[in-house]
Amino acid sequence: MIRNWRTAALRKVRTLGTARTARTARTARGRTAPVTYGLITLCCLLFLVSPAAGLNPAYGTGDELLAAQHAHFRRWGVIPAELFEDSPGSALTPATALFVHGSWVHLLGNMLFLHVFGAMAEERMGRLQFALFYLGCGYLALLGYAGANAHSPQSLVGASGAISAVLGAFLFLFPHARVTSLLPFLFFLPLRFPAWLVLPFWAALQWMAAGRAGDGPGVAYLAHLVGFGLGFAFAWVRFGRTTRVRSVPVAAPEGEKQP
Repeated sequence: MIRNWRTAALRKVRTLGTARTARTARTARGRTAPVTYGLITLCCLLFLVSPAAGLNPAYGTGDELLAAQHAHFRRWGVIPAELFEDSPGSALTPATALFVHGSWVHLLGNMLFLHVFGAMAEERMGRLQFALFYLGCGYLALLGYAGANAHSPQSLVGASGAISAVLGAFLFLFPHARVTSLLPFLFFLPLRFPAWLVLPFWAALQWMAAGRAGDGPGVAYLAHLVGFGLGFAFAWVRFGRTTRVRSVPVAAPEGEKQP
């Protein structure tokens, strides 16, 4: 991860290849991303105390647990059919839904992506700006999905819209960062590709999946696409005239299972 993005450091990134290699190796360990790690911690804690985790005996088991989970998602998630009604509470759900996850796989997949890509983006943007960026883009991504599915009664939860925005910003800020991907059709062999190749490929997969998605429950691919586009656009507008890092080692798995 990249630390201390002051003007002098940016000038050195342009000219000193050796210094850049040493600095990126040191900062790639990631020691200055409290917002990213705070978001991960908060999402994990909220999931553990929710009925979705299935760990709290107070929610019961079987049908009782399923009913508690359904009520939990309806209370804190986005319900497109209800979002645009004259209800102040509904207007807040795109924000609360960012901290609600539907299953262990859903949570762990999202948090892994946030851990890998969020820290570097946060260090580039700064803590406050990254926090506002994450919440704002996440809110708008879920709002965009709800607007396109305005009659859907299904609850939408998860941080994928915000994390997709982080991926979009990462693509603009660190296009040449090496990303380790696990590709199913190559027997999950870990292969390293530049971010400019991996992330647009990921976005293309979301686009194709969004075209096949129905109105029922499932992955909110459209929220991924909206978030990715918002993140890239924000980074382009905000940092388009500043130097971008050309090579930073980073590892990330490819793929995501839920919104």
